[in-house]
Amino acid sequence: MESEVRETNLADLLARALEVRRASFPPRVEFVYPRLTLPVRSTGRDCPLKCAHCRGRYLKGMTALEEALARPPGRETSYLLSGASDLTGKVPHRERLAEVAQLAARGPLNLHTGLVGEEEAEELGKIARVVSFDFLVDRETIRDIYGLEASGEDFIRCYRSLKRHARVVPHLCVGLNRGLLRGEYEALKALKEEGADAISFIIFMPTPGTPLEKCSPPPPEEAARLLAAARLLFPGTPLHLGCMRPGGRYRSRLDGLALKAGINKIVHPAPAARRLAGDMGLEIILEEECCSL
Repeated sequence: MESEVRETNLADLLARALEVRRASFPPRVEFVYPRLTLPVRSTGRDCPLKCAHCRGRYLKGMTALEEALARPPGRETSYLLSGASDLTGKVPHRERLAEVAQLAARGPLNLHTGLVGEEEAEELGKIARVVSFDFLVDRETIRDIYGLEASGEDFIRCYRSLKRHARVVPHLCVGLNRGLLRGEYEALKALKEEGADAISFIIFMPTPGTPLEKCSPPPPEEAARLLAAARLLFPGTPLHLGCMRPGGRYRSRLDGLALKAGINKIVHPAPAARRLAGDMGLEIILEEECCSL
């Protein structure tokens, strides 16, 4: 699949993808501004796993679980709960399960779990409205970027376990391996076999203070090829372009290509994409909660 997609003229590929989208969905796009979803961490701000692309940087901007529970009700309507990963790739929510359940009682919960086993998947599935699961199958990326001695099959097994107990939205990070596409098409093929209710795409962002800070994100055109391939492979599945992606000119270029590739939902779309949606005759639906909820 990858070689065929790369050999196809981009304009032709996008046209095919958009035709499939028009045949499968009504003419509307959802633009998401998730101001009503509070990002929360169930752990401290230091991450033992220290993935090469993140180093725990994004935990620092999240509200601690105990602080979220102490906030007056009504300031937010839903929650995204994540946390630091242990050395096995798991976010240890289980250690604070009662508090996590309290948070879920306040509003719908989008839960980042990492690599968990069947028993933990069952426990967390009873609490979460949806699970966001980073899905990848490339052994080199898992080892060199995540620092895990795990395989793609380990991620697939975890995905299966989570799906047995919860609604799961797999997340594919395009260009996670230093801005290069390594295994993303294989991940799509694996998801085709496993099934997916929706798929969320995020884009590698060079983050200051990490070993990958000097790497570049994948070219927008290469990311758009993957999005178009996903639309062709999943004609009736909602496809999201998530919040984690570069801004500025990159976002403006990518978001427009994403619309042409048949994406259904974009978080914090670039102004140019908002204008393009109107030019394409798409009805714009505004949402204020996390795109996976």
